[in-house]
Amino acid sequence: MEFFKCSIGGVIYGKGVTEIEKAAARRNGTGIEEMESPAESHEKYFNFDDDRLMRGAWRNEPNPELCKEFFRCLAVCHTVLPEGDELPEKIVYQAASPDEAALVTAAKMFGFFFFRRTPTSIRVRESHVEKIGRMQDVEYEILNVLEFNSTRKRQSVICRYPNGRLVLYCKGADSVIYERLMERHNPFKDTNRDHLEYFGAAGLRTLCLAYRDLDINAYEMWNEKFVQAKSALRDREKKLDEVAELIEKDLILIGSTAIEDKLQEGVPVCIETLAKGGIKIWVLTGDKLETAINIAYACSLMNNGMKQFIINSDTKEIRDVEDRGDALETAQVIERYVAERLNESLRQAVESEQTQTGLELALVIDGRCLMYALDPELRGTLLKLSVMCKAVVCCRVSPLQKAQVTSMIKDGAKKITLSIGDGANDVSMIQAAHIGVGISGLEGMQAVMASDFAIAQFRFLTDLLLVHGRLSYLRISKVVAYFFYKNLMFTLTQFWFNLYTGFSGQRFYDDWFQSLYNVVFTALPVIIVGIFDKDVSITNSRKYPQLYKAGIENIFFRWRILIIWAISAVYQSVILFFFPIKAIEEGKNSSGRMLGLWDAGTMAFTCVVVTVNLRLFLACNFITRWHLISIFGSILAWFIFAFFYSGFRNPLDKQGNIYQVIFVIMGTWYFWYAIVLVPVASLALDFLHEGMRRWFAPYDYHIIQEEEKIKGVERDELLLVESPRQAPEQSLELTGLHGEMSKHTGYSFDSPCFDSFFASQEGVSMSQRSYDIARRASMRVSRRQSSDLGSDSPPPGHNSLI
Repeated sequence: MEFFKCSIGGVIYGKGVTEIEKAAARRNGTGIEEMESPAESHEKYFNFDDDRLMRGAWRNEPNPELCKEFFRCLAVCHTVLPEGDELPEKIVYQAASPDEAALVTAAKMFGFFFFRRTPTSIRVRESHVEKIGRMQDVEYEILNVLEFNSTRKRQSVICRYPNGRLVLYCKGADSVIYERLMERHNPFKDTNRDHLEYFGAAGLRTLCLAYRDLDINAYEMWNEKFVQAKSALRDREKKLDEVAELIEKDLILIGSTAIEDKLQEGVPVCIETLAKGGIKIWVLTGDKLETAINIAYACSLMNNGMKQFIINSDTKEIRDVEDRGDALETAQVIERYVAERLNESLRQAVESEQTQTGLELALVIDGRCLMYALDPELRGTLLKLSVMCKAVVCCRVSPLQKAQVTSMIKDGAKKITLSIGDGANDVSMIQAAHIGVGISGLEGMQAVMASDFAIAQFRFLTDLLLVHGRLSYLRISKVVAYFFYKNLMFTLTQFWFNLYTGFSGQRFYDDWFQSLYNVVFTALPVIIVGIFDKDVSITNSRKYPQLYKAGIENIFFRWRILIIWAISAVYQSVILFFFPIKAIEEGKNSSGRMLGLWDAGTMAFTCVVVTVNLRLFLACNFITRWHLISIFGSILAWFIFAFFYSGFRNPLDKQGNIYQVIFVIMGTWYFWYAIVLVPVASLALDFLHEGMRRWFAPYDYHIIQEEEKIKGVERDELLLVESPRQAPEQSLELTGLHGEMSKHTGYSFDSPCFDSFFASQEGVSMSQRSYDIARRASMRVSRRQSSDLGSDSPPPGHNSLI
């Protein structure tokens, strides 16, 4: 947030060029000259340069008294707390929002230095008007503070000058300030409105400043009502707002401020990448219409090829009705206008969808029209039109309207919603969505505290969704389906046994076998899959955002997938039950005796444990040492348990059913054939299905896996720490021997405490910095590829494409 431009008495001050203006010039194919501010006029929250105001030159302007009122309003009308030494270069302002800090800093740079606050007064060091170079400390007595809220959209302070003058200073949105201006004594009212439109087109956040001289008797009568409202126990906020309306009227317009809210690094690339992934992006902002549209263009959310539907209440017809002062008539006119525009836009959208294939639509609506569009009669029309649009921009909206729009999509369209914001005014929107993401920054921690996930910058949303979000969907889908499969298959083997025995109630497995099946023998492998499984590399997840559409369309967790797993479970249960049963019918132990029921159950359970664990090899896209340890460790755990459980007179086996069973069946060749042939026969159908799917109906990630295999990409990219500053198309290059990598990625794994783990995985020595480990890993990958490719491999230091 930086104070960039202003308008005082109908005159624009400030020579800078915003990023939005540059983007608009590039979009229109015109050039624009950039004016750089000198170093002495640039400070945190302040990026303004105009010789007509700086360094006391405002005294020579045609209306210096109005300039003085402007600066005093900036220095007095706020709730900022100063900290530190009372010197301009050392003081620190603690403000509720960066906007307030920018305005107070601007007052200081213009020569009105606010340096001390008490519960009842504010001290401002002002440049003396009559004699340049002299300073004067002025103490303003603060009588009342009418605080800002999302409903009022303004803030007022009533102060008393040392000479006894009573003044009300007010700053707020132009829509609320203009409603309260005095009909006369505002000669530059229309000029200032044009300036606001100009500031909005430049992407600047605007506020209007106004004041009013108060009569002492009228003020005392009003103050009695204010004290009563402030002491009320019920509806206190409502009564305070009603009392404030009594005095916030007949204002005299001073001018307006324009603050630049710069886009964070990587926002346009992030939004463009998410749009390619099939995510529809809506912008809900409190900025003006022109500002919101230009920001949407700068973020690559909108382009000139889109058909735009703009529903704006700032029309000549509506302004004429407002000038007559009839609130009921104004509401009726706006409601009729919104209904006509929504129906006409929906009709055009339907026609465009039928006649012009591939035409993208965009909807822009302001908060005043949105208030009527959210009524039950028009809500359905708004929802239909919004769903058909690729981009939706809602400007001049309140926090409540943000939540209402989010709930409309969430409940009306039955879509999964994600809200992201960085300030307290985004809390209601974040809480209304399915998933809330807070950005920690200058706007405070309210959004972070109310969210499900917190990120440092907006551009990290790309990795949060396209990498971590997509992988979480794949892993959860696979884990849930696998749990369903392995328990269904295990249960069906016992069901076939009950059919075989005529539902006599006889058990097929020992009780402890059944109890430990999910807890020990099959638990760890599925956990490892849920943590480490990955279909494609992280780089390709960013390179191909279209992979995210699989989650939107729910390709991997639909009924068809569960039915396939169920068919596999039924087929395998038949094999795993009847093969051991047929084996014991013909088999004999070393003593020549026939094998019994518990021999068959133990043999079948052994085949079940081996089969369900090996089934993960077919389901996994990414095999690590942890997969191997967990799968074969679980099988080994079964044999260790079986040896101890049946090798002794175990008190857990009170009837002695399992005593020496494992040793008896291991002494026969039937057992060894069974644990090899039965799993192979059981998994044959799954192997055939996976092969047919990959050959004749591959998923998108199957194709990318083939590409990675052809190009020889190392799949264990857990070690690679890639800079999120890179654009998706630029992040395809592996850092070579002399490459530079980002020292901080913004993720918790980029910390020294994880170095030893990653280093041990790659076999490199411990380093003090995690990005050095990534550099060494890429060097090792390059050496390994060089040895495989021979003379065709790139030389050291050459960046190779994945």
